[in-house]
Amino acid sequence: MSVFQNATFYTTVNELRDLPVPVGVEIAFAGRSNAGKSSAINALANRNRLAFVSKTPGRTQHLNFFRLGNDRFLVDLPGYGYAKVPAEVRRHWERLLGTYLQTRQSLHGMVLIMDIRHPLTPLDRQMLAWFAPTKKAVHVLLTKSDKLTRQQGQKVLKTVLGFLHESYPQCSVQLFSSTSREGVEEASALLDTWFGSGIDLETEVIGEARVPGSNKGNMPDAKNKKPPVKGE
Repeated sequence: MSVFQNATFYTTVNELRDLPVPVGVEIAFAGRSNAGKSSAINALANRNRLAFVSKTPGRTQHLNFFRLGNDRFLVDLPGYGYAKVPAEVRRHWERLLGTYLQTRQSLHGMVLIMDIRHPLTPLDRQMLAWFAPTKKAVHVLLTKSDKLTRQQGQKVLKTVLGFLHESYPQCSVQLFSSTSREGVEEASALLDTWFGSGIDLETEVIGEARVPGSNKGNMPDAKNKKPPVKGE
């Protein structure tokens, strides 16, 4: 049984001081607003409303932690790209997300959600470029694959795979649909290895795949680097 089947809401965080003690393994889910992030989380957990799904983009505004048992956490990050917010709020999100993603010791990887009809947007590329110096694994879900024919989906997959292979070799990618459930088992199996006992904190081996290099001492400068957030 997948570790996602045990998912329960744990806490929501809007201030760095409220982050849980960094123990165990955390996997962050990020993506452009309305790309299907909440639906993907619900599909992996086989729940209807574990993560809130809204027709209004940008409803996730905090870091939402879901406990998967045995100090394993799925962290739902705010979507980026839609909401128009005051500059002060935007700076707060940048500080919260930036510090979490750059320095969180228990964070072992990120799942990046992209709508298969609009992959590799400038904000998606910005997130990849910003997160790459951490040398942590990234798995891309090309969501809403049911909206394209199989031939169209394979063409997009090939294009995105080529881009990632050339620029971000630590990244993997797959087709995914929360509606047809295409790719749900594949994604669940991969992420189970991230959460599972196959993670060696000294060698940073995840399952059978090694994360290139060490993430120690290679964090980007938080003052000069920032993740794409709402309103940008």
